[in-house]
Amino acid sequence: MDQCFKCLDCHYPNSERDRCLQKAVSFLACGDPVGAALACTALCISLLTAVVLGIFVKHRDTPIVRANNQTLNYILLISLLLCFLCSLDFIGHLNTATCILQQVAFGVVFTVAVFTVLAKTLTVILAFKATTLGRRMRQWLVSGAPNSVIPTCSLIQLTLCGLWLGTSPPFLDRDTHFEHGSSIIECNKGSVTAFYCVLGFLGTLALGSFTLAFLARNLPDAFNEAKLLTCSMLGFCSVWVTFLPVFHSSKGKVMVAVEVFSILASSAGLLGCIFAPKCYIILLRPERNTLMGIRDKTRSVGQ
Repeated sequence: MDQCFKCLDCHYPNSERDRCLQKAVSFLACGDPVGAALACTALCISLLTAVVLGIFVKHRDTPIVRANNQTLNYILLISLLLCFLCSLDFIGHLNTATCILQQVAFGVVFTVAVFTVLAKTLTVILAFKATTLGRRMRQWLVSGAPNSVIPTCSLIQLTLCGLWLGTSPPFLDRDTHFEHGSSIIECNKGSVTAFYCVLGFLGTLALGSFTLAFLARNLPDAFNEAKLLTCSMLGFCSVWVTFLPVFHSSKGKVMVAVEVFSILASSAGLLGCIFAPKCYIILLRPERNTLMGIRDKTRSVGQ
């Protein structure tokens, strides 16, 4: 008793308490079953997104692709592809660079994706209201004003991330007390206030996009995708509302796995809800991918 000493934080005492043993390092690795499953899922959905992008480029002159702003379709598909790929940054051995890249890439790429959905919703609303609201509304639509929402709001998110990195950036941290015999490597968020500002800004955009799409859901659905946008944003918001309490109640590998799953699930919801029906028409129902086919559908919807 006179010669006892405390083990270092990276060690723990054995059962006889006469020796200190090295703690095992714990993180979500690609070799773990959960990590491998998430990484394979991210790669497979990334490949699927690239295939959808290729289909849209190949059929770029068809009405389905050109409807509701062709450029926004490309931007949304590329941003979703980056969303899936950025989830891989959470899996594997961490360092300070990956911790910073995780949060910045997540915040900016998701902001572009959500703002693209918002711009598509504005395009839908303006397209159907332009005939009733007059010349100024038509000029606003033709000038590409909805597209300017994306760089403007992305700049706001970049500014928030810049302030975060300039004041208290994320850093590599170790939790040596949560699990006995294990040292958990994790990314400390740094400034919690900045983290929730970035997340809150993204959540406000998602809620705004969902609200606008919901209000426009009853417009004729032959020419617009308001119902698809409403469904996609409902799924997106549901995933992240569920994610927050689970994120705060978990630790270590489970916390990272939940975050990666939320990124993949919300991005896959946007991809499936918005682009799956269009790919179905392009590949399996090409007779409906014509102006005559759309007009016939519009008449049937109106009747």
